[in-house]
Amino acid sequence: MKQQLPYIQNPILRGFNPDPSIVRVGDDFYVATSTFQWFPGVQIHHSRDLIHWQLLTRPLDRLSQLNMLGNPDSGGVWAPCLTYDNHLFYLIYTDVKSHAGAYKDTHNYVVTAHDIKGPWSDPVYLNSSGFDPSLFHDEDGKKWLVNMQWDYRKDRDPFNGIYLQEYSEEEQRLVGPSYLIYQGSELGLTEGPHLYKKDGYYYLMVAEGGTSYEHAVTLARSKALTGPYETDPSGAMLTAYHNPEATLQKAGHASLVHTQSNEWYIVHLCGRPLKTEDRRCNLGRETAIQRCKWSEGGWLRLAGGGNTPLNEIQPPALPWHPFPAPSHTDHFEGGALDNQWQSLRQPMTEQWLTLTERPGYLRLRGMESPNSRFRHSLIGRRQQAFRCEAETSLEFEPGTYQQLAGLTYYYNSQNYYYLRLGYDEKAGTNLAILANDHGVYHEHTAEPVPVRSGARVYLRLVIQDRWLQFYYSLNGSEWFAIGPELDASKISDEYATHLVDGYFTDWGFTGAFIGLCAHDLSGGRKAADFDYFRYEEKE
Repeated sequence: MKQQLPYIQNPILRGFNPDPSIVRVGDDFYVATSTFQWFPGVQIHHSRDLIHWQLLTRPLDRLSQLNMLGNPDSGGVWAPCLTYDNHLFYLIYTDVKSHAGAYKDTHNYVVTAHDIKGPWSDPVYLNSSGFDPSLFHDEDGKKWLVNMQWDYRKDRDPFNGIYLQEYSEEEQRLVGPSYLIYQGSELGLTEGPHLYKKDGYYYLMVAEGGTSYEHAVTLARSKALTGPYETDPSGAMLTAYHNPEATLQKAGHASLVHTQSNEWYIVHLCGRPLKTEDRRCNLGRETAIQRCKWSEGGWLRLAGGGNTPLNEIQPPALPWHPFPAPSHTDHFEGGALDNQWQSLRQPMTEQWLTLTERPGYLRLRGMESPNSRFRHSLIGRRQQAFRCEAETSLEFEPGTYQQLAGLTYYYNSQNYYYLRLGYDEKAGTNLAILANDHGVYHEHTAEPVPVRSGARVYLRLVIQDRWLQFYYSLNGSEWFAIGPELDASKISDEYATHLVDGYFTDWGFTGAFIGLCAHDLSGGRKAADFDYFRYEEKE
């Protein structure tokens, strides 16, 4: 089929898909993005035209590859790098065990697969010196790990520079000296390195300026792999800083691809703030794409001129390749969950999640509290539009106030809203809204709504830009609002991040999820049954 769309519409991966790494293998393009504390780890999307994208797989799907129990919020998988060489896919990733304050525990690994859909190997440990590792395959067959190094000491730049070390595939370890090859431009906070080779130059693409509104992409180059590297004299080749009216903000952390039609593109991180003074992004950090060209002097430039990211760009001269539209409703049939779902930190096992005990239903067995960073019975999907709604039906018979289940609008263990079916000694079985706001517990329902014990209830949430409203129904047709209109912008990176005395004591790097959950603080693992889940976008 011939190309039919005049433009690629940005962002191409909407709703919490940050730190993109792109690779082309033949006629196929793959983009890997960060998943942080959500399991399975790393999202890989597929395209054949750079216009249409489909979630294909999440390769880190077992504990031997990724054990995140106890990981902090916004820990886990940071900045994966996906490459391909000699008929083998390589995926480099960081499992972040701590990140608040002066120290960061960042363990870097590589897994491989002959097929993008797997199976992927068990991981090979690389180092823990910093984060944002990537793998460069040189023309002589050698492989090199590139990552930023973290310095915890007082009065030092914590972004100590970009380091390079050879990776021996035969020995499955790093070998030889570690070279400091680049200390960044004046923008600072230099991270997210990717190496490329073109026309006799090694090009180093880095993210700078931090992950928020000052974010940028900088290029440096050298005739020798180990440097010295010359920074692009024109400064950042991509940034939305100084352009607050641009739709795509936070532009940075990019990755370069050369198409089979001899065209150049970068995928990059971006954010779309709500139209409010605090500019919060409850869709999280997303992935956009820009068309590029090489200047006469051999530097990468945006094809449209300037360095501000564009909402619409010209696609490559490739055949148009759409994918089937996903269904709005998951009926929990077929014995396997739809790939939209992820869990928190742990694999989805029959111990707490089953589609077979009651066919046609998702059964969750309640475990630890909504604040847990270990065993939390929750599955969620990304919010991917500013205006959307989600709905489910629930059968659950709590026998104590320690047993609850329902529908949640979730950022992390410290920030969420939760329409729960629970129990109270006076009110009996009832519906009410719980919340965490920077770790402080709240109840947003003046009077809980009584529900007959054992009855099915229907739950809905509606999000319109900054505002969230929960609804309930006892018959599936008559709907009633419950609780006040809530501030959806609090479910965002900006609200979750805390800076105290120059140190970030908490970070927000993810995005809003809509989830189904069950909790049993008694330890009895009371089961909750969900009949369906519907998610629809309204824009």
